[in-house]
Amino acid sequence: MAQKPFQIFVTGTDTGVGKTQASRALLSLLADAGLAPQGFKPYESGCASLKTPADALSLREAAGSMLPLDAVCPHRFRAPVAPGVAASRLGREPDWSVTLAAWERLKHGPAVVEGAGGLFVPLDSSHDVIDLIQTLRLPVLLVARAGLGTLNHTALSLQALAARRIPVRAVLLSRGTSGRDISERDNRALLEARHQLPVLGPVPFEADARRRHAAFRRALRTLVP
Repeated sequence: MAQKPFQIFVTGTDTGVGKTQASRALLSLLADAGLAPQGFKPYESGCASLKTPADALSLREAAGSMLPLDAVCPHRFRAPVAPGVAASRLGREPDWSVTLAAWERLKHGPAVVEGAGGLFVPLDSSHDVIDLIQTLRLPVLLVARAGLGTLNHTALSLQALAARRIPVRAVLLSRGTSGRDISERDNRALLEARHQLPVLGPVPFEADARRRHAAFRRALRTLVP
């Protein structure tokens, strides 16, 4: 029997926790292994230009992909709010079938799908990020802050995923600032003990983009075959 290709959905406990950096790291590791992965960022808001959505282009570059941008990111919005909210402000409804059709093109090979914000961020009037995860039937990498507050936010996210019977491959802790957080040293052990899941990281804060990318790669290397 042929081995199923590596596929994962990268979501977070919040916005700005490092989902794109984690997705980039996974894609680059898969590309280094010669697996020809694809990145998929179906919804992106906060785009300075709809022709150059930063996160989607970043995933495509990390994968070494030449896919058309509409295949990587079919729904793009300028307003820096939830995609469903951004669409509503424009009087639009993002077409769910367009999202699923874009995934049909990618689902037979290695792929990293990145969500928008956390699990209950609206994508349209009927679907949140967690609905997309469930529809695509992908396991999850949950990215969370390394410091204070992560125990509660991570537990709530894991409970929501468990209620939908969505498998979680790992939790990745990421430090987003250079400041010291005394709660950080206990969080990984507490999360592992309480949830019986692999907890990776914490990825250290690095102001230099190349060093930060390398740190994410080191933290996630064990997930990639």
